[in-house]
Amino acid sequence: MSEELLQRVKELEEEVDRLKDQLRLNGEQQQQQDEVKSRPDSTEGQTKESKPGVTTGGKKTKKQTKQRPFDFSSQPRRHVALRLAYLGWGYQGFAVQDNTDSTVEARLFEALLKTRLIQDRQTSNYHRCGRTDKGVSAFSQVITIDLRSTQSSPGLGVTLPDQTQTGGTTTPAGRPELPYLKMLNRVLPQDIRALDWAPADHGFSARFDCQSRTYRYYFPRGALDVPLMAAAAQRYVGTHDYRNLCKMDVGNGVLKFQRTIVAASIRPVRQNATPGDPDRPRDPDDPNDLYDLFVFEIKGLAFLYHQVRCMMALLLLIGQKLESPEIIDQLLDVGSNPRKPQYSMAVDFPLVLYGCDFQGLAWQGGSDSSEEELQLVSAALQQQWTRSAVETQVLRGMLGGLEAMGAVPSKSCWLVEGSRQKNYRPLLERPCCESLESRIEHFVKRGRLEREEGENGGEAVHRGKRSKHSHGSAQPSDKTIDENVQN
Repeated sequence: MSEELLQRVKELEEEVDRLKDQLRLNGEQQQQQDEVKSRPDSTEGQTKESKPGVTTGGKKTKKQTKQRPFDFSSQPRRHVALRLAYLGWGYQGFAVQDNTDSTVEARLFEALLKTRLIQDRQTSNYHRCGRTDKGVSAFSQVITIDLRSTQSSPGLGVTLPDQTQTGGTTTPAGRPELPYLKMLNRVLPQDIRALDWAPADHGFSARFDCQSRTYRYYFPRGALDVPLMAAAAQRYVGTHDYRNLCKMDVGNGVLKFQRTIVAASIRPVRQNATPGDPDRPRDPDDPNDLYDLFVFEIKGLAFLYHQVRCMMALLLLIGQKLESPEIIDQLLDVGSNPRKPQYSMAVDFPLVLYGCDFQGLAWQGGSDSSEEELQLVSAALQQQWTRSAVETQVLRGMLGGLEAMGAVPSKSCWLVEGSRQKNYRPLLERPCCESLESRIEHFVKRGRLEREEGENGGEAVHRGKRSKHSHGSAQPSDKTIDENVQN
């Protein structure tokens, strides 16, 4: 099945999910309206004599007071960095999307609005470090945003309201800041947690000031040659053109595909494993050996759309001995191979955005309130881990029982999208996707990109549209993100 058809099927599945969510939301809203109408004190059923504040039968009803709107203009604001962790398996991705509200970012802004930490997204000076795709999790996603503050004297990231700046009343210096973590974690879903925060300079951006990003991809040993994969992963280190190891997001203005990988490694997950464990050849007589878990960890300055999952797909092919390690060098050589062969990327759920590195941030994790929140987050994750670990052992026990009855463990790799080919076709012998030049021409014709004359008469292509969810930055939208998330 071609990559384009797989993508179309994925889009249709997401549309079905969106329609289901909309039907559910409509049903809940109708139920709430019915409950309001059926209440005895509903204003729709009141007569002239039973209105609030009017004496009826010698008794005076309680007057209902209208809630005053919250005056954000009188509140100090503070530019902060927020560190978030989330399990992405039940979401359609991190970033807000037009066709679904089942995203981490949608839940996050619901919490920010509910706690009145922001007035709206448009005025919040919001940036995210990366955007993870459907099914991808994060332990250290970072956003920067302006939040309501208690500070009424100048400080790092603090913006004072007009009346304070012109001589209004002030509170004593050193007043404790709002308990941001506690406020957000009380209203966020259990699978989205705020872990830490730091005050930041007004111009600090989680996206453009990120020094590096680290991803982890977990996988079982199975029948894979892990030492061969570990050696092949080193070929990613350095600055390369990754157009053959990503999904070219030309329609959103991504036209440069050079990225720098700082480090890449594969190591065992088990804490009690010996340092040489990754290099130990698989023991076919050890039934537990098949189920050893490993992690592919990669650190880079920035990533392209689906880059990590494409990189992992090649490593899985190498581990199965379907491709040689040299295939990485061949696909990175865009002069010899300017078009990407058609291949399926690795699945989403083992991928985690594990770290985002910044300079100059003083994280507040050492405070008593932060430590309390961390303990609560840890307890919740331990509870989920307990269930998952027990379920894993239940499955492992059943597999062991089947093996005792004569079943032979499968040598299939279950971490690549699509159906497994009976007869493997080498990557360089497969049909190729469109070239970068043809993709650019396609989007120019559709009006998504425009051509303008560059410096010295050269031709420059730039993004023609801006997302309605993007605010505040006029910098080019080169998705240095972590759409690997969709990776």
